[in-house]
Amino acid sequence: MAKHLLAIDQGTTGSTAIVVTLEGATLGKKNVEFPQHFPQPAWVEHDAEEIWGSVAEAVLGALAAAKVDGADIAAIGITNQRETTLVWDRASGRPIHRAIVWQDRRTAATCDRLKAEGATALVRRKTGLVIDAYFSGTKIAWLLDHVDGARARADRGELAFGTIDTFLVSRLTGGAVHATDVTNASRTLLMDLDRLAWDDEMLALFHVPRSVLPTIVPSAGEIGRTKGLSFLPDGVPITGIAGDQQAALFGQACFTEGDAKCTYGTGAFALMNIGSKATASEFGLVTTVAWQIAGKTTYALEGSAFIAGAAVQWLRDGLGLIRSADEIEALAASVPSSDGVAFVPALAGLGAPWWDQAARGMITGLTRGTTKAHLARATLEGIAFEVWDLLDAMTKDAKRGLNTLKVDGGAARNDLLVQFQSDIAKVEVARPTEVESTGRGAAMLAGVGAGLSDLDAAARMVKLDRTFTPSMRDDERAAHLARWTDAIRRTRS
Repeated sequence: MAKHLLAIDQGTTGSTAIVVTLEGATLGKKNVEFPQHFPQPAWVEHDAEEIWGSVAEAVLGALAAAKVDGADIAAIGITNQRETTLVWDRASGRPIHRAIVWQDRRTAATCDRLKAEGATALVRRKTGLVIDAYFSGTKIAWLLDHVDGARARADRGELAFGTIDTFLVSRLTGGAVHATDVTNASRTLLMDLDRLAWDDEMLALFHVPRSVLPTIVPSAGEIGRTKGLSFLPDGVPITGIAGDQQAALFGQACFTEGDAKCTYGTGAFALMNIGSKATASEFGLVTTVAWQIAGKTTYALEGSAFIAGAAVQWLRDGLGLIRSADEIEALAASVPSSDGVAFVPALAGLGAPWWDQAARGMITGLTRGTTKAHLARATLEGIAFEVWDLLDAMTKDAKRGLNTLKVDGGAARNDLLVQFQSDIAKVEVARPTEVESTGRGAAMLAGVGAGLSDLDAAARMVKLDRTFTPSMRDDERAAHLARWTDAIRRTRS
């Protein structure tokens, strides 16, 4: 009997495959990066064939590292960059254009027009989201309107839309299944958050034909089976799907109402489990589906900062201040403070709670004495300040404080960042031994969906590495927050 789980974690800069036991032990892991494409300023694209190639290579590498073969895989879980949008030909499976990435801002003017026309309240009531180029709806319309003949082909039923989970399911099943789970559907601006169904009013508003849409399925349960692959045998069930941030929430075992986590990846994403009711945010967050399992839907409040780890990459690739991302902690720790320097990493606009598409990055407080170490420290602090904004809004919406914030993602390995986060948010921060919670969450969902596990067993898969507690003086914290508030004001003016 097959006895292991395979998680495919398809992210913004690379694809990771992880082979884990039913008890949660990682047997093998492989990450494969793929190129980013920037055809114009503020445009970000991915080549879907490069993504698919990276997934195949990652799966083969993870199986080899685990010293198992595909026949040992009992079930597959998928997690993915969520709002990234792709349209392909149903017959051939070939994309009609590169994928438009969640960071892409090309539809900002369309979003501004819809807001000016008064659609904001309707969209928030129906979908739980705000009108922003971040989400998929306007991206789909752009592809249909800017690729020759695409809208007519869509009307004839020849084209399929999907976020990356949908594309992977289609490829893994030999084109047999066109489906997305509720968490990814909840990020499109097209799904009614209460009915968990595509909404005709939203489809009309965003000019998206129903003919291109996938079937919406639960987050756990059999979605399809592998067919015709070179790297996995036929018949392996796909039993878990969740967007990356929901998978991380699940992977941190945030199963109780009020549990919260923050993932520090390319961006930073904070989510709080709010239970079975889709409560609307009053403080600039969005309401989203956390997961749907066995007919029960759990919702979450979410705040997204578009740039987090990407700011460190910018210091490395754009400014050449560091040679590798791992160097930033030691460089930042070489000075006792940022010496008054503040960095707002709004390199792709500001997400929650500001939702300012026009905002751009800002560095304030520079003097002749400023060094690259001060900039490095200000970058880490800027990431933590962004997350503080999200957590502040979240506690106001939930009308409760945070007892513990669970953290994950690559940047969560940075002790300086996580301690500063604890100090600024004035909250205990818990870090697991394995900070890649998205992949673990996908594996946990796959186990539950295949009937091999339950929530109690899934929770036991999470092991704690370290807890960080606030140690900053109140007056020092207040001075830091005042400096950040001033920098945000300048960024948005």
